[in-house]
Amino acid sequence: MQAKLSTMFQSLRVRNYRLFATGQLIKLIGVWMMFIAQDWLVLELSDNSATALGVVTALQFTPVLLLTLLSGRLADRYDKRLLLFVANAFWTVLALVMAVLVLTGLVQLWHVFAFAALLGVANAVETPVRQAFVSELVGVPLLPNALSLNAAVFNSARIVGPAVAGLAIAAFDVGPVFLFTALSSIAPLVNVVRMRPAELHRKDLPPAGERDQARVVDGLRYVWRRPDILLPMALMSVVGMSLFNFQLTLAALAKTVFKTGAASFGLFSTALAVGALVGALAGTGRRSRPSVWLVLGAAVGCATFGTLVGLAPAYWLVVTLLLPTGFFMVFFAQAANQRVQLGVDAAFRGRVMALWVLVFLGTNPVGAPIIGWVAETFGAGASIWIGGLISLAAALLALTWQLRRSGARLRLRMLPMPRFYVVSPGAE
Repeated sequence: MQAKLSTMFQSLRVRNYRLFATGQLIKLIGVWMMFIAQDWLVLELSDNSATALGVVTALQFTPVLLLTLLSGRLADRYDKRLLLFVANAFWTVLALVMAVLVLTGLVQLWHVFAFAALLGVANAVETPVRQAFVSELVGVPLLPNALSLNAAVFNSARIVGPAVAGLAIAAFDVGPVFLFTALSSIAPLVNVVRMRPAELHRKDLPPAGERDQARVVDGLRYVWRRPDILLPMALMSVVGMSLFNFQLTLAALAKTVFKTGAASFGLFSTALAVGALVGALAGTGRRSRPSVWLVLGAAVGCATFGTLVGLAPAYWLVVTLLLPTGFFMVFFAQAANQRVQLGVDAAFRGRVMALWVLVFLGTNPVGAPIIGWVAETFGAGASIWIGGLISLAAALLALTWQLRRSGARLRLRMLPMPRFYVVSPGAE
């Protein structure tokens, strides 16, 4: 067990990565608390409008859609550590302003809309830079482990944040939650400054002339010529747009279908995050690039359980189903992320990861208003199971395409337990 744990957390032996992960954990706990408080505040200000929740989500992710590819170009041209500091500092200022508005009782719905849009600008710059920066913190040999630990940090915050936020809102209202978010966002700023640049695994920045040649269109052409990278990105774009809207759909499901309070709503997010944390930890032992079959199998599992969540008739059944849904959601996303990162050339990493962030997060502005409308028109449950069925169809289509392209065959083995496996051409 000691050897297993040592292997699972080996990236934490690297000082710079340890500082990075610690700062992210503190900040993300506050961020997830803020997401719960923001959704609750929007429902209060809009008379329980799921459409208003969809608008907030769309505004939050629209800058990702518009600016992420440019941010990837910045990541390939300039010091990623400096870019992270600037983006996080902007985020801190935004959080402080929003906390003051809420605490003073001056907040209006349009303030939340504006805050969500500006927050999206900060995320559009910070997220692709942070994704590309991980390889500089640990180097390629430890990159799969570090990426899995990133997901574990993210989902640990998803467990703690919503649970604490639900209790805090019930006890103190939403104002103190926004204030804690603002204070927690200072941690990554401090830790970025404390990093040792000499210990980063990176090459010197290219001359200015070469940096100017790092064009966005070249990154797009690079991905288009790489089917092994294009497939997980295309699949993630569909699943991300249709199913990965739980921030919106679970809030509507809790308040409009099951008539729960803030604490019970937090339990939905916590159950999803517990499963997600297990899914993230399940990938920490990975030492090589995940196969395409692993990515596709995880996508099918995620879509299947997501559909069942939307169809579940009872509160306790939703909580139960959110556990495997969270597991496969993160296991799929992390396997796809690793397949992209471990297959890309270092010179294109910033732009390729920006495109990854675009398909992972940037599809939300398209999907969120539609999902919000479906939730308000046909019910929150329908908005989840419809998205699940769309994701399942996309995963099965991608699986069929890959089987035909590779000439492989899918087989079912019944003993010792039923399972599907892939037979390569000629293996039979």
